[in-house]
Amino acid sequence: MNMSKTMVKIFFLVVFWSRHTNGFSPVLQQMTSERVTFSSAARYRLRAVSPEFDEVCDTTGVTLTRFMQEVENVNPELSELAQLISGIQTASKAISNLVKRSQLPSSSVLGLEGAINVQGEDQKKLDVITNDVLKRALKHTGTVGVVASEEEDTPMNVMSERKTKDVIYDEGSSYVTVFDPLDGSSNVDAGIPTGTIFGIFHHDESCDISAFLDAPEDSNFNMDDVVCMVNTLQPGNNLAAAGYVLYSSSTFLTLTIGSGVYGFTLDEQIGEFVLSHPCIQLPDEMNIMSFNEANWDLWDEPMQNVHERWRTGKSKLGKRYTSRYVGSMVADVHRTLLYGGVFGYPSDSKNVNGKLRLLYEAAPMSFLIEQAGGLSTTGRERIMDLTPENVHQRVPVVMGSKTEVQEVIDEYEKFHEGQ
Repeated sequence: MNMSKTMVKIFFLVVFWSRHTNGFSPVLQQMTSERVTFSSAARYRLRAVSPEFDEVCDTTGVTLTRFMQEVENVNPELSELAQLISGIQTASKAISNLVKRSQLPSSSVLGLEGAINVQGEDQKKLDVITNDVLKRALKHTGTVGVVASEEEDTPMNVMSERKTKDVIYDEGSSYVTVFDPLDGSSNVDAGIPTGTIFGIFHHDESCDISAFLDAPEDSNFNMDDVVCMVNTLQPGNNLAAAGYVLYSSSTFLTLTIGSGVYGFTLDEQIGEFVLSHPCIQLPDEMNIMSFNEANWDLWDEPMQNVHERWRTGKSKLGKRYTSRYVGSMVADVHRTLLYGGVFGYPSDSKNVNGKLRLLYEAAPMSFLIEQAGGLSTTGRERIMDLTPENVHQRVPVVMGSKTEVQEVIDEYEKFHEGQ
């Protein structure tokens, strides 16, 4: 039997990465006392050669649908990716409409859902609704096996209707998708811009699961096999595509598939995203900073030092910096991509590991920033190099124009050399 053409479902009756233990259920925890990470063999690199683009992809006004058709024509191996992005743009149109109508008296999508997500945050009704919209859209593309979301306790298989916490592997699907369905949702009641962030990884086709499938149900599992099955905890370097959708004055979809960054704007009259910002490039330097400066006294000393130089005009650029901060990552990164400067949410004494999630916020946005010619770092490490230890791992983030981000990196290096 040809396994590549057979849908195989493997149910792991585990709670994947418990919030409190950062580990597996007792059945699997007994196999290792160490935290689960990729072995050297499992730290696969799946990034393919950057796709070639037809000239139509640089033509302002072309629709996203046509854009992906042209990419697929030149790169036939990306046909399933094109279907997946089509599903994301369909979901984005639905979410855009939900957000715009949320303030109407007849709307029932505002307020709290009454539940708390895995990170201890109150879930808003729109969080839950938008999460469901995205899952359904991805399911109907037929190209996604596993999704991980901010609103889900565990990675899940969108092809399954089971209402369990089981982690399921579907060999007939090509991609793993991670997303934050509604970034900035705490501000949606006030009409402040919100957004969707997504990242798309390949399934690791090098994983040999035949022995695993043939084993009796009561067999012991090798931890590397489990990681291989779940296939979600990959570094940003393995991203096949990433992007965000900003719901603001217009609805913007910004995308990279590893060969530049392209921005599309929703034309509501024709119901299509049209290319409005081809080949986005970050300026190498710009005196704009985007931080929650109320936390300044809680930041690390290197971050405080750099911020003080920016504020007083004593930085490498020699100019005083303007502060622009929305409080929604999608909105702040969108402005940074278009105008330049630096966005950050560094670690502080309250959030020693940072506030933003590595897998479905920091890594996808870092991919976009680097594809646009910028840099992205925790201050100590390049974000794209980090392999998540759990789905909801948080990291410090500083990203944007090269000059500003490099100044932060240099300051952290100087600080640690002096320790």
